[in-house]
Amino acid sequence: MKGRPQIVLDIAGVLLSNMSLTCWKDMSEETNLSAESLKVHFAGIKRKLWTGMMREEEFCQSLKEMYPELSISRAKDILYNSIVPLPAAQYLERWSEFADLHLLSNHCKEWIEPNLSRLFSFTKSVTISNQVGLCKPEIEIYQRVKTLLAAGEEVLFIDDQEKNLHSAKLLGWRTLLADEEGDWVNEVESLLI
Repeated sequence: MKGRPQIVLDIAGVLLSNMSLTCWKDMSEETNLSAESLKVHFAGIKRKLWTGMMREEEFCQSLKEMYPELSISRAKDILYNSIVPLPAAQYLERWSEFADLHLLSNHCKEWIEPNLSRLFSFTKSVTISNQVGLCKPEIEIYQRVKTLLAAGEEVLFIDDQEKNLHSAKLLGWRTLLADEEGDWVNEVESLLI
């Protein structure tokens, strides 16, 4: 990579863990429902939450209405505790010495901010879907991030979902699929260092 590369990283599944089935299992222990039914409920409203059409409070209220036996404070604790830094997060400080780092995520800011706040100092920009009303793979959110990048520099976009790479490719960005094993980190290391 020439100049000062621009690296755009997804957050969930790349720097922080995704909300796993364990999260839903832990919540299901608080109710008489299956983890799968909680996961299905979330899947049905996830887009509204990710685009900010539903606020976190409304999400919690929907859980309370559907599952009255579920303690919302306990559900929040489970959810927040299920989103933890992945090993790749430790590389941001070093990578920021060689590249401009930008974060782009489909998420609820309130859920990821506690774990990412210490990493924000290493990034040039943070775009979270529920704050901008757009979500991946819609090209508009990538175009929004593009306005924050240094012009004329090579861009590498990293995401853990193949479906989110297509729009980045349309903008001429190089893409890298973040594998669960974390081998993608070695590729970034070899590009920068």
